[in-house]
Amino acid sequence: MLLASVFGVVMGLVLGLTGAGGGILAVPALVLGLGWSMTQAAPVALFAVGSAAAVGAIDGLHHGLVRYRAALLIALLGAVFSPLGIYFAHQLPEKILMLLFSLLMVMVAVRMLRRERQDAGPSDHGHANWGQKNCMLDQQTGRFSWTAKCTATLAALGAVTGVVSGLLGVGGGFLIVPAFKQLTDVQMRGIVATSLMVISLISLIGVIGAFHAGVFINATGAVFIFASIVGMLIGRKIASHMPARVLQLGFASVCLVVAGCMLFRA
Repeated sequence: MLLASVFGVVMGLVLGLTGAGGGILAVPALVLGLGWSMTQAAPVALFAVGSAAAVGAIDGLHHGLVRYRAALLIALLGAVFSPLGIYFAHQLPEKILMLLFSLLMVMVAVRMLRRERQDAGPSDHGHANWGQKNCMLDQQTGRFSWTAKCTATLAALGAVTGVVSGLLGVGGGFLIVPAFKQLTDVQMRGIVATSLMVISLISLIGVIGAFHAGVFINATGAVFIFASIVGMLIGRKIASHMPARVLQLGFASVCLVVAGCMLFRA
């Protein structure tokens, strides 16, 4: 129970600080730390990530940071495609799932280690010129200009996120955050808040699908979920006081170490 509490707090902390990455640590924590199988760990990890993300998303909505229309579109497509990922998760051997998860962690670590340009400014607008990104904010209303290109881009992101979420038991923030940075001119605070809302919605659908398939959460899993919510609250409090680059380097290093452990076990 103590290990479940510690791992849960750490996962929630990472999710609160970065808007991504919590789920990608939750599964290894349950598999390597508690000895669970991938199929056992995935729904509990999803439940924990979704619950913690929901707390952060509510806070983001309160401060007007969530791009809720974009979040709902991504989550809708994620909900449609998440059962497909769950289906494949039950068809593939355990070793293949662990290998895929390890490779995913390496990919995330490499992306985090790359030094990225920081978008400064007090508003939630980036510095891209009109037309440079697939989805642009209207400078007068502060909302997305919903072109066909923008809608298709966000829908495709939701579909990919849903499949990966169902397959590996992750919330998808590691996909949503970099995609939003690359494809939109939303500032980082808005990206993190929107990502948390999407994660909470997609995770909820994944959990419902897992329950429908006969999965249940035991007492240890419940402790892990509660601890993740506590970690999220702490992470949201200290996020503004931590240098982003320090968070990136630390998280990437942890990902590489855990990926190595997962590969060794696989």
